Amino acid sequence: MLQIKNELHLYCLNYAEERIRSAEQAILSAQEASADDTKSSAGDKYETTREMMQQEISRNQTQLHEARKLKHALSAINPDKGHEIVQAGSVVLTSQGNFFIAISAGQVKIADRSYFAVSPISPMGRALMGSTKGATVMFNHKEFTILDVI
Repeated sequence: MLQIKNELHLYCLNYAEERIRSAEQAILSAQEASADDTKSSAGDKYETTREMMQQEISRNQTQLHEARKLKHALSAINPDKGHEIVQAGSVVLTSQGNFFIAISAGQVKIADRSYFAVSPISPMGRALMGSTKGATVMFNHKEFTILDVI
């Protein structure tokens, strides 16, 4: 089961790194577009385009910062360590689905089994945190029985 945890961790790392690359590329593209634009006879077009590109750069810098925070959160997780209590880095098998408590990265399929990568501060993550095998957790009016914590 630790092999699956390692694969989930690697998937999440790749997810965060792809978000970082995407944001860096978008920033670079917006900077190039802003630098390439020349003043035209249309009056304010140059300044309007520059302002739009600056807003695009700012938005992507925020996304870059968030993606780096995801990667930092993942660096604090040791995927080779097992858990008895649900915490960051735990794989939680429940009667209603399987979860990897790390970052919000959506559904992941590994070894013919689906897992949902969720953040410890997400609503589902908060519901599971601190629980142990055999516990029952309520979420969205559904009962989740924890079958195993790894």
